[in-house]
Amino acid sequence: MTTSIDALPVRDELRGKSPYGAPQLDVPVRLNTNENPYPLPEPLVESIAARVREAARDLNRYPDRDAVELRTRLAAYLTETSGYPVGVGEVWAANGSNEVIQQLLQTFGGPGRTALGFEPSYSMHALIARGTGTGWISGPREADFSIGVAAAERAIAEHRPDVVFVTTPNNPTGNAVPADTVRALYDAAQAAKPSMVIVDEAYVEFSHGDSLLPLLDGRPHLVVSRTMSKAFGAAGLRLGYLAAHPAVVDAVQLVRLPYHLSAVTQATALAALDHTDLLLKYVEQLKAERDRLVAELRTLGYEVTASDANFVQFGRFPDAHTAWQRILDRGVLVRDNGVPGWLRVTAGTPAENDAFLDAVRDKQLLTGDTPTSSPKEQSA
Repeated sequence: MTTSIDALPVRDELRGKSPYGAPQLDVPVRLNTNENPYPLPEPLVESIAARVREAARDLNRYPDRDAVELRTRLAAYLTETSGYPVGVGEVWAANGSNEVIQQLLQTFGGPGRTALGFEPSYSMHALIARGTGTGWISGPREADFSIGVAAAERAIAEHRPDVVFVTTPNNPTGNAVPADTVRALYDAAQAAKPSMVIVDEAYVEFSHGDSLLPLLDGRPHLVVSRTMSKAFGAAGLRLGYLAAHPAVVDAVQLVRLPYHLSAVTQATALAALDHTDLLLKYVEQLKAERDRLVAELRTLGYEVTASDANFVQFGRFPDAHTAWQRILDRGVLVRDNGVPGWLRVTAGTPAENDAFLDAVRDKQLLTGDTPTSSPKEQSA
């Protein structure tokens, strides 16, 4: 007997929803998932192999469930790169920043509670909220995709959410949120509830400005979330982490699964942290390529959202999905991120970015005109 998902006793808030995901297509140039395009350097590969080999000798035992060595190294990295002192008791790590967010919502959200995010933003925030039984509230953004302080304060005062998400640089738009805005939103959230404010800094290493980590000082309800997937070029590692008041770190341990970070994951992350100087050189290359994409797209007549990330949102298209398909027909996969009239492209290698720019020189993408021949024929 065939059974569909509709026939299962799925929770009401999950019915009719789609799982998160981006197309994984076999095309010459893939610039749709904000990955670092550069393979890990050989010295790091050798370090990973050595550390994993050592960890393999004890795989008959459970790993360090508190990941103390890893958290100590992450705290040192945050301190060194931000100038703000972070201790091991203020850091927690999990399987990707998505699990960090899930643990935070399990701890501070849940049935009868709500979370608010300013959309468009990272769609997993809303998805994880639904998965944890947390009500989701979509907060406003301005026409330029910034967060207007007055409108945001009104939304927080009206809805009194238990959790507030601020993504900076914002995915999918790329723009950063000023520190003064986060201060104002934190104050509004404390006046309304008080509630937790989660600053998602997944792309902060690509930013023109500084991390918001120093805002943690004196703000026990503030959390800064990070990942090793982007700047560290370790999307396959699945390692995310947060910095917050030690009480927050204690709280999320109430919901963490036992031994949630494998010994292999911890060993691999430690090896990556041994090579931060080498990895951050790739970040500088990608920032330069991102800025080149912004400049050239604007020269071609596209609107571009100012980007502090490793991707660029560009438009505006009469039909974004049709434009996406025409770019794909030229062998380049970008992201149709669901923002009407806009697409998103990840900064790749210089050669990949050249291929993308060649694909978008067709002015029919902006006008929506029907080509006289198919895109594949034109590019042959």
